[in-house]
Amino acid sequence: MYLGRVIGRVVATRRIAGLTGEKLLIVMPLDETGEAVMESVVACDVVGSGLGDMVHVCDGREAAYALTARFVPVGATIVGHAE
Repeated sequence: MYLGRVIGRVVATRRIAGLTGEKLLIVMPLDETGEAVMESVVACDVVGSGLGDMVHVCDGREAAYALTARFVPVGATIVGHAE
């Protein structure tokens, strides 16, 4: 899990059935000082985040556990707000 800042959103014209209705946002991973540490990632949002929010991001296999449909191909999910 790591901190990130929401910097944009993704509009998808096609989705896998398990991701229908899930919001996709672009998140910039941050270090403890607020500096970007790697390239941005696309993350599912389950907590109602918006542009500019600082968020907690869960990545890897565990990212799918926060979604309604389990075992969907996601690499990151926003699971909480920071600040």
